[in-house]
Amino acid sequence: MTAVPLSILDLATVDHGGNIAEALRHSVELARTAEALGYERMWYAEHHNMSSIASSATSVLIAHIASQTERIRLGSAGIMLPNHSPLVIAEQFGTLATLHPNRIDLGLGRAPGTDGATFRALRRTHQASDNFPNDVVELQKYLGTDIASTAVNAYPGRGTNVPLTILGSSLFGANLAAQLGLPYGFASHFAPEALTTAVAHYRANFRPSEQLEKPYVLAGVNVVAAATDEEAEAQFTRGELERVRKFLSRGREVELTLDQAGELYDTPAGQQIRDMLRYTAIGGPERVIDELDAFARHADADELILAFAAPTHAERLAGARIVASPKS
Repeated sequence: MTAVPLSILDLATVDHGGNIAEALRHSVELARTAEALGYERMWYAEHHNMSSIASSATSVLIAHIASQTERIRLGSAGIMLPNHSPLVIAEQFGTLATLHPNRIDLGLGRAPGTDGATFRALRRTHQASDNFPNDVVELQKYLGTDIASTAVNAYPGRGTNVPLTILGSSLFGANLAAQLGLPYGFASHFAPEALTTAVAHYRANFRPSEQLEKPYVLAGVNVVAAATDEEAEAQFTRGELERVRKFLSRGREVELTLDQAGELYDTPAGQQIRDMLRYTAIGGPERVIDELDAFARHADADELILAFAAPTHAERLAGARIVASPKS
């Protein structure tokens, strides 16, 4: 493996031509494989109204994966807190932590994780994002023991002290994580622009807390690993095209075909989507590890969150094995 611990971000991806039930079975298989291979943890993200992502009910998916595994840590990367009451999230993750002690992590994001119409369908307002810092503090209190027993408490939740991580792609999240003394996860796997600036700000302004004595940075990076460099490059090209197809199919009654996506590949919209993949480690066993180590140094990261970006589950699973055991 690499010089830093590795985690995996699993979006419960619905492969082209597949279905949601299949995607959820794939998530179980990936988590079991990651556990056997020694990955640090699995992360699951809250996204809504995306037909290719099956992780919208994030806490439910984590509960299912936890019941199908034994040791690996499981977390949200993240729960989009503006979509929820802090009390409800404390109850959900307090339940998870009670059922699966010392295995649950709670990553929190400020974005809605969806489009405007779906945000309204969630019955939230844009002002909810403005309350994010206060909501994080409120959630932290529900998971602790400082609230009087005569006040509103989270049951389950109280006293579980589920570890929190602030997720983001800007100085806002970096600053909040630093001020609260929490780990900071940067979403460089899809929003690469401010990575080094945000991490430097976080480290320079970090204040120790009961949860964390010194800064801890997690950085997202896409990975395409295969038996050879050439095979990995080919998988990346196919995966990049599939990503363009999925993104530009949103809001359409009928999804684009791969040929239609190919026609949009070099358009400004296509290029914008491809630019999201700036931080991608691509290669055979030796090259991909070298690229991951180089990225960890560039990001000044203590842990990497790997988003396997090959177009099929079988290829993503094989990539996870190659990264964990590059010499096997």
